[in-house]
Amino acid sequence: MRKERGTRRAPGELEAEVLAVLWESDEPVSAADVQERLGGGLAYTTVVTILSRLYEKGVASREKQGRSFTYRAVDDEPGLAARRMTKVLDDEPDRSSVLARFVSNLSASDERVLRDLLGEDGLR
Repeated sequence: MRKERGTRRAPGELEAEVLAVLWESDEPVSAADVQERLGGGLAYTTVVTILSRLYEKGVASREKQGRSFTYRAVDDEPGLAARRMTKVLDDEPDRSSVLARFVSNLSASDERVLRDLLGEDGLR
């Protein structure tokens, strides 16, 4: 995942790379572990900054280990996407109109999946 010198990442790309490392790990990882798994091309402080941002956004959790922290993803990829969708809805003053527009734009197969998920008892 190493970038060539002089090339810039797209906005959010570095966070996505770090988050992918968290998703791939079965246990909490340190900033040094993340740095190593990304190929070692990033400064340790950069990795710590990205992990701290993910923590502040509620996307990663952290636990004190000695003088530093270990991190793990709060959700898997589908869970993160669902959290983003919920945040968009929470920020809209007319939630029902947004939901209605979203549902009206679903493909037939997505609509079937949603109907199956809701079923008679709903998702909960």
